[in-house]
Amino acid sequence: MSVTVCWDTETGQPPARVAAWKSMTAVVAGDKQRWLALFDPAAVVEDPVGPSLFDEEGKGHRGRDGISAFWDKAIAGVERFEFVIRDSHAAGDEVANVGTITSFLPGGYRVDTDGVFVYRVGEDGLILSMRAFWETERAFATTRKVST
Repeated sequence: MSVTVCWDTETGQPPARVAAWKSMTAVVAGDKQRWLALFDPAAVVEDPVGPSLFDEEGKGHRGRDGISAFWDKAIAGVERFEFVIRDSHAAGDEVANVGTITSFLPGGYRVDTDGVFVYRVGEDGLILSMRAFWETERAFATTRKVST
Protein backbone atom coordinates (compact mmCIF):
# COMPACT_ATOMS: atom_id res chain seq x y z
CA MET A 1 0.00 0.00 0.00
CA SER A 2 1.43 3.37 -0.95
CA VAL A 3 1.42 6.16 1.62
CA THR A 4 0.01 9.49 0.50
CA VAL A 5 0.02 12.30 3.03
CA CYS A 6 0.69 15.61 1.31
CA TRP A 7 1.85 18.21 3.80
CA ASP A 8 3.90 21.26 2.94
CA THR A 9 5.63 21.86 6.27
CA GLU A 10 9.01 21.86 7.94
CA THR A 11 10.41 19.62 10.66
CA GLY A 12 10.37 20.60 14.33
CA GLN A 13 6.60 20.94 14.58
CA PRO A 14 4.38 21.31 17.68
CA PRO A 15 3.40 17.98 19.30
CA ALA A 16 -0.24 18.12 18.17
CA ARG A 17 0.79 18.61 14.55
CA VAL A 18 3.24 15.70 14.81
CA ALA A 19 0.51 13.48 16.30
CA ALA A 20 -1.90 14.44 13.52
CA TRP A 21 0.69 13.58 10.87
CA LYS A 22 1.41 10.22 12.55
CA SER A 23 -2.33 9.52 12.68
CA MET A 24 -2.83 10.22 9.00
CA THR A 25 0.23 8.19 8.05
CA ALA A 26 -0.99 5.18 10.05
CA VAL A 27 -4.44 5.40 8.43
CA VAL A 28 -2.95 5.56 4.94
CA ALA A 29 -0.72 2.58 5.76
CA GLY A 30 -3.74 0.63 7.01
CA ASP A 31 -1.97 0.03 10.34
CA LYS A 32 -4.72 -0.11 12.96
CA GLN A 33 -2.43 -1.03 15.87
CA ARG A 34 0.02 1.79 15.14
CA TRP A 35 -2.93 4.19 14.87
CA LEU A 36 -4.51 3.05 18.14
CA ALA A 37 -1.17 3.40 19.96
CA LEU A 38 -1.22 7.15 19.18
CA PHE A 39 -4.28 7.65 21.41
CA ASP A 40 -4.44 8.15 25.15
CA PRO A 41 -6.43 5.29 26.78
CA ALA A 42 -9.22 7.80 27.60
CA ALA A 43 -9.21 9.57 24.22
CA VAL A 44 -12.33 10.55 22.27
CA VAL A 45 -12.75 10.54 18.48
CA GLU A 46 -15.60 12.52 16.92
CA ASP A 47 -15.44 11.95 13.17
CA PRO A 48 -17.54 13.74 12.17
CA VAL A 49 -18.64 15.82 15.16
CA GLY A 50 -22.29 15.11 15.98
CA PRO A 51 -24.60 12.30 14.94
CA SER A 52 -23.51 10.39 11.84
CA LEU A 53 -23.46 7.01 10.14
CA PHE A 54 -20.48 6.16 12.34
CA ASP A 55 -21.91 7.51 15.62
CA GLU A 56 -25.71 7.65 15.69
CA GLU A 57 -25.87 9.35 19.12
CA GLY A 58 -23.13 11.85 18.27
CA LYS A 59 -21.27 11.31 21.54
CA GLY A 60 -17.96 10.25 20.04
CA HIS A 61 -15.98 7.04 20.23
CA ARG A 62 -14.44 6.76 23.69
CA GLY A 63 -11.34 4.92 24.82
CA ARG A 64 -9.24 2.58 22.75
CA ASP A 65 -12.05 0.01 22.49
CA GLY A 66 -14.46 2.61 21.11
CA ILE A 67 -11.81 4.04 18.80
CA SER A 68 -10.95 0.51 17.62
CA ALA A 69 -14.63 -0.07 16.80
CA PHE A 70 -14.65 3.24 14.88
CA TRP A 71 -11.70 1.98 12.80
CA ASP A 72 -13.59 -1.19 11.98
CA LYS A 73 -16.70 0.74 10.99
CA ALA A 74 -15.27 3.75 9.15
CA ILE A 75 -11.71 3.00 8.07
CA ALA A 76 -11.21 -0.74 7.57
CA GLY A 77 -13.55 -1.00 4.56
CA VAL A 78 -11.81 1.74 2.59
CA GLU A 79 -9.33 0.47 0.02
CA ARG A 80 -7.06 3.52 0.09
CA PHE A 81 -6.84 6.97 1.67
CA GLU A 82 -5.14 10.16 0.57
CA PHE A 83 -4.77 13.19 2.83
CA VAL A 84 -4.02 16.68 1.53
CA ILE A 85 -3.58 19.29 4.26
CA ARG A 86 -3.81 22.78 2.80
CA ASP A 87 -3.39 24.69 6.04
CA SER A 88 -2.58 23.95 9.66
CA HIS A 89 -2.99 26.13 12.73
CA ALA A 90 -1.26 25.02 15.93
CA ALA A 91 -1.98 26.64 19.28
CA GLY A 92 -1.18 25.31 22.73
CA ASP A 93 -1.76 21.57 22.82
CA GLU A 94 -4.01 21.54 19.73
CA VAL A 95 -3.83 21.78 15.96
CA ALA A 96 -6.57 22.48 13.43
CA ASN A 97 -5.80 21.10 9.99
CA VAL A 98 -7.75 22.23 6.94
CA GLY A 99 -7.76 19.79 4.07
CA THR A 100 -9.29 16.98 2.09
CA ILE A 101 -9.41 13.28 2.84
CA THR A 102 -9.97 11.20 -0.26
CA SER A 103 -11.39 7.73 0.31
CA PHE A 104 -11.20 5.10 -2.43
CA LEU A 105 -14.02 2.63 -1.85
CA PRO A 106 -14.65 -0.88 -3.16
CA GLY A 107 -16.16 -0.94 -6.63
CA GLY A 108 -14.00 1.92 -7.89
CA TYR A 109 -15.69 4.80 -6.07
CA ARG A 110 -14.01 7.91 -4.70
CA VAL A 111 -15.26 10.33 -2.04
CA ASP A 112 -13.54 13.64 -1.22
CA THR A 113 -14.19 14.94 2.29
CA ASP A 114 -13.27 18.58 2.89
CA GLY A 115 -13.01 19.52 6.54
CA VAL A 116 -11.26 20.87 9.56
CA PHE A 117 -9.56 18.19 11.65
CA VAL A 118 -8.69 19.16 15.23
CA TYR A 119 -6.28 17.15 17.39
CA ARG A 120 -5.49 17.75 21.07
CA VAL A 121 -2.58 15.99 22.75
CA GLY A 122 -1.43 15.46 26.31
CA GLU A 123 2.02 16.22 27.70
CA ASP A 124 3.14 12.76 26.56
CA GLY A 125 2.18 13.54 22.94
CA LEU A 126 -0.68 11.03 22.90
CA ILE A 127 -3.91 12.15 21.27
CA LEU A 128 -6.59 13.10 23.82
CA SER A 129 -9.18 14.05 21.24
CA MET A 130 -9.66 14.15 17.50
CA ARG A 131 -12.63 16.14 16.24
CA ALA A 132 -13.40 16.21 12.53
CA PHE A 133 -15.71 18.90 11.20
CA TRP A 134 -17.15 17.85 7.86
CA GLU A 135 -20.58 17.55 6.29
CA THR A 136 -21.83 14.11 5.31
CA GLU A 137 -24.08 15.35 2.49
CA ARG A 138 -21.31 17.48 1.06
CA ALA A 139 -18.85 14.57 1.10
CA PHE A 140 -21.35 12.13 -0.42
CA ALA A 141 -22.08 14.65 -3.19
CA THR A 142 -18.47 14.18 -4.37
CA THR A 143 -18.89 10.41 -4.79
CA ARG A 144 -17.92 9.30 -8.26
CA LYS A 145 -16.78 6.22 -10.08
CA VAL A 146 -13.10 6.27 -11.02
CA SER A 147 -10.98 3.90 -13.02
CA THR A 148 -8.94 1.59 -10.82
